[in-house]
Parts: sequence; C-alpha cells; structure tokens
Amino acid sequence: MILAKRILYLYLRPINPNFIQVRKTFTRFAVLALVAVVVYSCGKKSDSTSANASSTGGVAASDLKIAYVHTDSVINKYDFFKKKSEEITEKGKKLDLDLQARAKGFEQEVAMFQQTGGNLTQNQIRAKQDELMQKEQNLIGYRDNLMRELSTDESTLLNDVYLQVQEYMKEYAKENGIDLILSHTRGGAIWYATDAIDVTKSVTEGLNKKYNANPAAAETKPAALDSLVKKK
Repeated sequence: MILAKRILYLYLRPINPNFIQVRKTFTRFAVLALVAVVVYSCGKKSDSTSANASSTGGVAASDLKIAYVHTDSVINKYDFFKKKSEEITEKGKKLDLDLQARAKGFEQEVAMFQQTGGNLTQNQIRAKQDELMQKEQNLIGYRDNLMRELSTDESTLLNDVYLQVQEYMKEYAKENGIDLILSHTRGGAIWYATDAIDVTKSVTEGLNKKYNANPAAAETKPAALDSLVKKK
C-alpha cells in the first residue's frame, strides 16, 4: 500500500543520540568566540599601551605575558561538560526508544489495515486512511519536538560551558599574571607556539578543581547567559 510505505518512510527517522558531533560543533563555536575575545583584548591592550607609551613611556607590546590552551582538549576534559553531554546522550537514547516503540505500534496498525481493508466499505477505507494520515502527522510532530528538545539541551550546555571556561580563563590569567591567553586549535590562527607557554593542563586541572569543589554552582545558569537568552 502506497500510504503505508509513505508514512513509514516519513516518520521512521531515529533520533541521533551521538553527542560527538556536538563536541565538534562546540569546538568550532568556542574557537570563534575565543578568537573574538583575543582580538578585542589585543585591541584594548594595544590602545592602552599606546596611550601609556605616549604619556609616560609605557610598556612595550613585547612585555606582554602570553599563554595558550588547546581549546578542544580543555572542553573535552572538563568534568561538567563530560557529565552533561553523557546525560544528554542517555536522554537521546531513551527518547529514541520511545519513538521507535510508537513507530512500531503504528506500523502494526498499518499492517492490520492492509490485511483487513478488503472487508471494509469505501467510506470506511477513506475514514481509516484519514485516521492514519492524522496519526502520521502526530508522529512526525512528536519526533520533531523531541529533536528540538535535544537541540535546546545541547545549545544550552554549549553556552553554559563557554561562559564557565571564559570566566575561569579570566581568573587563571589574573592569578598567574598573564595578559593574553590564546586558543590553539587545528586549522586555527596559531600555526606554532612553544610548549613553554602551553597552559592547557594547568587550566584543565584548575577548571575541574573549581567545578568539583562546588558542582551545584555550575548547574546554575550564569547571569550572562540569562541576559543572552532574554535578548533573543
């Protein structure tokens, strides 16, 4: 039956619970955002240095203390991100099982209609077809809602992690007297940097130490994110 084949084709698309792609997406997102922060910071530092140099002799740009981190490593090893991404993955699997159960039930109903349709009148056949079409739309809508829900969860996590990392970077830089922390990623703006200024390990350890000391704080939406959401 054409109706049955079309219906099953439309709704039998499982939700992908794999969160690896989200991590890749976040890496690209974080790199762009951090580069923007770096460029802005450089500009501010340059303006300030130029002004001071003009009036008091100032500090040369060469006196800046610079470090860098491998952004993807920091993110993927951040305990909060690992925990929440695993939760979203598990949620996706459960939603997928629920969707497949509903799909199987619908498939059985379609099969039954195929088997018994010959005993129905034309009016009954049309009524059943309309009923199946409506159930098809309901299933598609349900599937799309689940996918939107997961997408929202992922987007929220990415924003939360970015803000937490950004906040900690500022703390780390201040504690260690660093003027500029760059983001080193494959295909990014930095082609080479000496390992002597690689602070990836210490930043990751510090970030996790801060999180594990008070996990509840990370679960609370940062004020900056609240402001971002309200603007949308």
